[in-house]
Amino acid sequence: MAGGSGIPLLGRLALRSKLITAQQLEIATREQTEPADSARLGSLFVEKGWISDAQLQKLLATAKEVVARHRAAQASPKAAPKRTAASAAGNAAKAATQAAPAATPRDAATAARKTPAAPAPDTPRGSGAAQRPAAPSTPVTAASPARADPELAALLRMAVERGASDLHIHSCAPVQLRRNGQLEVTAPEPLLPERAEALVRSCLDAEQATRFDEAGELDFAYALPSVGRFRVNAFRQQRGIDAVFRSVPPEAPSLESLGLPASLAKLTDYHQGMLLITGPSGCGKSATLAALLDILNQQRSSHIITIEDPIETIHPSKRCLVNQRQVGPHTESFARALRAALREDPDVIAIGELRDRETISLALTAAETGHFVLATLHTDNSIRTCNRLVGAFPLDQQDQVRTMISESLRAVVSQRLVRTPDGSGRVAALEILRVTKAVGNLIRENKTFQIQSILQTGAGQGMQLLDDSLAELVRSGAADRADALMQADDPKRIPAAR
Repeated sequence: MAGGSGIPLLGRLALRSKLITAQQLEIATREQTEPADSARLGSLFVEKGWISDAQLQKLLATAKEVVARHRAAQASPKAAPKRTAASAAGNAAKAATQAAPAATPRDAATAARKTPAAPAPDTPRGSGAAQRPAAPSTPVTAASPARADPELAALLRMAVERGASDLHIHSCAPVQLRRNGQLEVTAPEPLLPERAEALVRSCLDAEQATRFDEAGELDFAYALPSVGRFRVNAFRQQRGIDAVFRSVPPEAPSLESLGLPASLAKLTDYHQGMLLITGPSGCGKSATLAALLDILNQQRSSHIITIEDPIETIHPSKRCLVNQRQVGPHTESFARALRAALREDPDVIAIGELRDRETISLALTAAETGHFVLATLHTDNSIRTCNRLVGAFPLDQQDQVRTMISESLRAVVSQRLVRTPDGSGRVAALEILRVTKAVGNLIRENKTFQIQSILQTGAGQGMQLLDDSLAELVRSGAADRADALMQADDPKRIPAAR
């Protein structure tokens, strides 16, 4: 993407001056209303928090300088030294990162509309390429579409077309898809280790390849134009290098599209405290979190900060100002980003996953200090969620943590995906816990085992037991009874199929 044609000069300058990354440029150009609209591109950079207004104004001034020099060179080829637009952009872009006079976004957008993209002067006028902006001299990264492995692109396209949630690439094993929770072999021939490694490395840029070689594993996002966006985990194993590509929706899903009840939208009414989305791996926690964030983005005028590893669903700023940060490229860790977030004036903080004690502690602190915190956690149900939060801390701190949780936790949504009777899809079964005063007292007094009775009788307060949700799905014919029995905590509560 970084080296592709059709990118406005402003984008190439921002990339060359290292104000943005190639991945960020790809995201922004994909979201443009018009492919060569520099004004919209610059506005997107500012909206996403990648550059400041002052830096945008400096970039616009630099772009005008590049265009002016290029026109002068065309008007007086003998008097002006021969130079390409790329080299002119490279020399002028060095000033883009310096401080610039303050400018309003309106002024910046106006200036951008008056600045045409410079054609490549050394390209013959008769060719179609002469009308396109020259590419910067920055090398095309392996993750860019220009270097995408054709076989990998075909496999990812097949996965999306077949509705698979994951594509598995493993050394010495056939390529497999996960559809409706089950793995399916796409071809009987196993991948040679060399070919599997080549497929995986084809979607890594230089920085990601270095990190992968050092750590032996890597989480990152990969976008393939006209195909989709994927969350990828690459890792070394005994036979070679493997990767799992999980398909990510191109835009934030709605609760309706996920088959979730509209009543979940009420959980976004909180303005402080913590909301947790829990469940086993692959149950759709990230999609549910994205849907709730999109509701907030449409209904409030707030500042939302997300901390993810990697960034999955892209949330363009709607009514809210949305900043998305990724562990690795943007911040060292979840904990470090959370500490910084408390000084970045957020109203809503979304955490991709509560992985360790430090992250849990900072999330609770953020919830206590007036922020609305949304996060995911790998636990089976509400009771285990509360116990997991407390158990992450030493014994001498657990009483204090119970008090913090009882005061900060607002709700826990635990979900599972259950196959439909015909096996063509899966539906979500939910356990919903609202932390009322009674629930808060049980958490504080270390009597979380009694929460189940409140879940059974709390329907009037918007609560629901997982087994009751599974039973209703089986009763209505929406879920397969055998699969529901496997997911249930108490199989006796699941009725016979219709």
